[in-house]
Amino acid sequence: MGEFSKVEVDGHLMVVTIDRPDVYNACHPMANQELSDAFDAFAADPELWVAIVTGAGDKAFCAGNDLKYHAEYRAKTGEKPVHPPMGFGGLTARHDLDKPVIAAVNGVAMGGGFEIALACDIIVASDQAVFALPEPKVGLAAAAGGMQRLPRMIPLKQAMGMMLTGRRVGAEEGHALGFVTAVVPHDQLMDEARRWADMILDCSPMSVRATKQVVMRSRDVPKLEQAMQNMDYPAFVAMTESEDTVEGPKAFAEKRKPNWKGR
Repeated sequence: MGEFSKVEVDGHLMVVTIDRPDVYNACHPMANQELSDAFDAFAADPELWVAIVTGAGDKAFCAGNDLKYHAEYRAKTGEKPVHPPMGFGGLTARHDLDKPVIAAVNGVAMGGGFEIALACDIIVASDQAVFALPEPKVGLAAAAGGMQRLPRMIPLKQAMGMMLTGRRVGAEEGHALGFVTAVVPHDQLMDEARRWADMILDCSPMSVRATKQVVMRSRDVPKLEQAMQNMDYPAFVAMTESEDTVEGPKAFAEKRKPNWKGR
């Protein structure tokens, strides 16, 4: 338990909750550092295979940067606050995490909050969720990956329509555009996020990490043939040499559930 976040572990699943509901879970540098520490621990622990990140309360996933804190800090010191290297939520600048992360978006996901969700692999949204990158409305820009990630996930003209206006997009429209994986009634959100986590946990964690690493690294390779021949995928090599790659076919042949080791 941190001052600005909560972390729960359930077997191979870690659930991280941004816990500043009084400010719509907006993040200042201290909150981002706590979240970064949580995801450092997730990345380092071989027994943690999947994570869910969500927001405390019923109103917000994360309203993004705590602008009030920033204004007060700048007025007091004359300087801008410095966020930790891994960015908002400890995720937006974390490019080497091969374990899957699910965003359970329970309300407002604005600015840096939306960017946290975009940095996750799956977005499960409450039907009350609202997404936006409203930074231009306050003289800023979505510098925590929003300008780069959103146009890679949805058609360019749709992404520009959101980013140049800062307009708000509901969960159903986000699903139609393609950046939301699933939409459920508000009271079913965490059950649905855990259902997705359980489906991932049914698979070999070695296979899951290999899949995520290959997908993310090969997106930057323009030629399909080159992407398929490139062997700079350590997680894929690790999978082929793992106990799990023996256990999977063996369990299938024996008509039983695999006993994944994650190694």
